[in-house]
Amino acid sequence: MDLPESIFSEGVAPFDCVAFVGGYEPRRCGIATFTHDLCEAVSDSIPGAECFAAAVNDRADGYPYPPRVRFEIPQNDLATYRQAADYLNTQRTELLCVQHEFGIFGGPAGSHLLSMLSKVRMPIVTTLHTVLSEPNLEQRHVMEELLRLSTRLVVMASKGAEILRETYGVPDEMVDIIPHGIPDTDFVDSDSFKARFSAQGRTVLLTYGLLGPGKGIEYVIEALPEIVSRHPDVVYLVLGATHPHLVNREGESYRLSLEQLAEDRGVNEHVMFYNHFVSTEDLTEFINATDLYLTPYLNEAQITSGTLAHVFGAGNAVVSTPYWHAQELLAEDRGKLVPFRDPQAIADAVCAYLDDPTHLAQTRQQAYQHGRGSIWPAVAKRYLESFEKARGAYHRAQRSSALSAARCSYDLPPLRLDHVIRMSDGTGIFQHATYNVPNFHEGYCTDDNARAYILCNLLTEQGHLSHLATSYLAFLAAALDRETGRFRNFMSHGRQWLEDVGSEDSHGRALWALGVGAGRSDNVGHRLLSAQLLKHGLPAVESFTSPRAWAFSLLGIEEYLRSSPEDAQANTIGKLLTRRLVSLWKNYATADWPWFEPAATYDNARLCQALILSGKTWGDEEALEIGLKSLRWLSTMQKSEDGHFRPIGSNGFYKRNGIRAEFDQQPVEAQAMVAACLDAFRMTDEPFWLDEAKCAFEWFLGRNDQGLPLYDPYTGGCGDGLHHDRVNANQGAESSLAFQLALAAMNQAQISPNPSHA
Repeated sequence: MDLPESIFSEGVAPFDCVAFVGGYEPRRCGIATFTHDLCEAVSDSIPGAECFAAAVNDRADGYPYPPRVRFEIPQNDLATYRQAADYLNTQRTELLCVQHEFGIFGGPAGSHLLSMLSKVRMPIVTTLHTVLSEPNLEQRHVMEELLRLSTRLVVMASKGAEILRETYGVPDEMVDIIPHGIPDTDFVDSDSFKARFSAQGRTVLLTYGLLGPGKGIEYVIEALPEIVSRHPDVVYLVLGATHPHLVNREGESYRLSLEQLAEDRGVNEHVMFYNHFVSTEDLTEFINATDLYLTPYLNEAQITSGTLAHVFGAGNAVVSTPYWHAQELLAEDRGKLVPFRDPQAIADAVCAYLDDPTHLAQTRQQAYQHGRGSIWPAVAKRYLESFEKARGAYHRAQRSSALSAARCSYDLPPLRLDHVIRMSDGTGIFQHATYNVPNFHEGYCTDDNARAYILCNLLTEQGHLSHLATSYLAFLAAALDRETGRFRNFMSHGRQWLEDVGSEDSHGRALWALGVGAGRSDNVGHRLLSAQLLKHGLPAVESFTSPRAWAFSLLGIEEYLRSSPEDAQANTIGKLLTRRLVSLWKNYATADWPWFEPAATYDNARLCQALILSGKTWGDEEALEIGLKSLRWLSTMQKSEDGHFRPIGSNGFYKRNGIRAEFDQQPVEAQAMVAACLDAFRMTDEPFWLDEAKCAFEWFLGRNDQGLPLYDPYTGGCGDGLHHDRVNANQGAESSLAFQLALAAMNQAQISPNPSHA
């Protein structure tokens, strides 16, 4: 099948991952069948795409679902709806297609669904299988929220769009009218199929669907005596199991009443009951044997009937009561409409067809031709067009709101560097502070001088800290042991190195800072020395085993390549480290734990950020995809119930299948998340990432588990962590630089929201 042209025009990519929410086969209800058929049709229309379903269960033991069902939602379990949202957010889901019917979701008027939709971070296309023109208060509330959360809406009849416009104020341009999908079947002669149902030589009338009082079958049975008197060969097939919910409440009393009515009216030999929930294939066999289809439903407000669409599209003449879907489908003499609860009108309409075989044949042909626009491949194409409109509208809306939030409408704190300056001397920046006073006893370290040097270069254009950049760079130069090619880390206040070789992580951070200096500094001497030191320290990284050291080094290489894109050594090692991180992911990541290691520990977002940038630099789509997927999982997992940033605590971290540590929360985690999300936005142009960056930054300002700010606007320093009961009042270098680096990144996003690697 040809895909919609709009999907491929102007460089727009087809969808790679679409999720569907509703019932799902083998659950026995029309929504379940529809969700299954739509999911399969869309999957067939975009080969290679990942289409899966989250199925709502109406019974505790669920169903033996096919592999497409990845997540099950017990109908009345509110918490699982929220978990479903988290699952969808971590699965690269580009669009969510919801099949809505009030009765299949839990809560008053199905309100549990709203808790899921309010948490997903993707466009939502909602198919409304019922649109009520006179909802009760609970239904109206749910409907209005559903309309607010949905990006686009699908209805199956023009009447649905009319009600949405007049009752709920929904603009027509938000609504797509797409017919109910049907199987693609041949136009057949019914006589050749009747023997399979012991109906050879007879005229077959059919009503199909889950049995219940609203079907109006009793009015057809009341009409049968007159029909049979004029056409003695008529047999009426009533196909379908009693609705499971009705069976649970009342057993088979309705079916038994119909059987008794047929006997009372003397037509029991002309009525056959098939108490089965039939498959699509079996239903096709019944339809092929049918001469005339009857839908005597009693509710005018029925806006969708999948059985009507199926039988009509297969080329059957239809006699129906005038519920909304039938009114539209049978217009222009494509069938006959009769009043509700009127056996005489049913008898007259049926006999009018049976008395005129030519007219019956013409109606069947007209129905079949009209139904070609409803076969599933055609319907899938229409849905894909709707999905594409939703994606465009969602991204435009998100980008507009997120850019607005990240720019002028969001007042960032003014730049105040007093504490960074206070913490520095001619040697470098001190590691620790007692409150806001430098702690000389703890001396200096390469890690913090690397961070400080990065900050100097980010603030170069504004002329801040330029006088200290030389000290920080000189510290890094002294830290490098030229004989071993390794950086030392800790230095005493008396300028004595306290170790021969520093950690792999400190080495990686030093390379990162040097890469920034080589790529960004406006001081020629700083650029040249930064590049020289980086090239001297780079070979050692090949023997490193720390994933974070790989990531820090990659970030430095990325920055260095801004000024020296052809450097063979940097490109070779950069590609090597990229593939190592990719291999790490493949070794550990699962659907439930999409991460690089068996534990998420510290500076987590840097692993994602490194792959996002290197994947883009070297055209490694796999690396870029892993970087974005892991960062999306991290952003979801580091989020509180009310939406604020909650980094993994350092008191135990988060081991797979273990308990996540809530405290102590470290400023470097918020800073890493800000930087990674801003880079994700620059690489994808998805405004979602701007929202995530802002959320992480606000952690410094008090939008956190304690509601307490860590940033001190009077000193320019930042507390060393968030404990379960307080903020750590010490304003060490690592924490204060974390805030200043996050602020610099946010300010840069305000000035230039989409620069390359800014």
